[in-house]
Amino acid sequence: MIRKIVQIDEEKCNGCGLCVPACAEGAIRIENGKARLSADNLCDGLGACLGECPQDAIRVIEREADEFDEAAVEVHLKEIGSEPHAPAGHAAPEPHRHAHHHGGCPGSRAMTLAPAAGTASAPTGEKQPSRLAQWPVQLHLVPVTAPYFQDADLLIAADCVPFAYADFHRDFLAGRAVAVGCPKLDDNRAYMEKLTELFRNASIRSITVVRMEVPCCGGIVIAARQALAASGKDIPFREVTIGIRGEVKEA
Repeated sequence: MIRKIVQIDEEKCNGCGLCVPACAEGAIRIENGKARLSADNLCDGLGACLGECPQDAIRVIEREADEFDEAAVEVHLKEIGSEPHAPAGHAAPEPHRHAHHHGGCPGSRAMTLAPAAGTASAPTGEKQPSRLAQWPVQLHLVPVTAPYFQDADLLIAADCVPFAYADFHRDFLAGRAVAVGCPKLDDNRAYMEKLTELFRNASIRSITVVRMEVPCCGGIVIAARQALAASGKDIPFREVTIGIRGEVKEA
């Protein structure tokens, strides 16, 4: 049938995720740094997401599409861990949380953070300042076109490293853009594809990969090396291994 439905311009989309919670049906997801329609029958075509897109990447068009299916929406919302959407004429629900790792929300909007006050190391015993200069940090969520990746020294960190290595902010994070992931719990091929896209799109100056000593953590290094080869770029590459007791094993 011909009906109104959302269309997303991927060239304009920067993957900020603001459109995702605006869709009460959960019809939009973030995948590989871009907003995408999950399925035609989940979109009601009303365009509640339009005003949330800062890039003007979303519009409503008329095309051949499956009929909007409220029953499918209810099933979909349960699958992604969201509350059912409000019926027509009722107030929209609070922004829902996505269980799927490709989901997005206003909290995952790409941001460059101002340096924390006192970026030099604080005296012993005093609170150390955060060296985080961006948001988000999770590899699935970072937009490959984010400005903080341009001309950046990139840190790719296994997500256990900051817990094991006490001086992570001072020794590794300071002055670097960061992407964090776990190759054991996530799809390492997806990591490789995302990093390939990142290396191709951004002018990365150097790559530092910090992993744990456990064997499964080597997957994040493999993903980074394969991505670098696939990108065709020649970028200085450094691998650091952290022991489970917090010591630097290899650098």
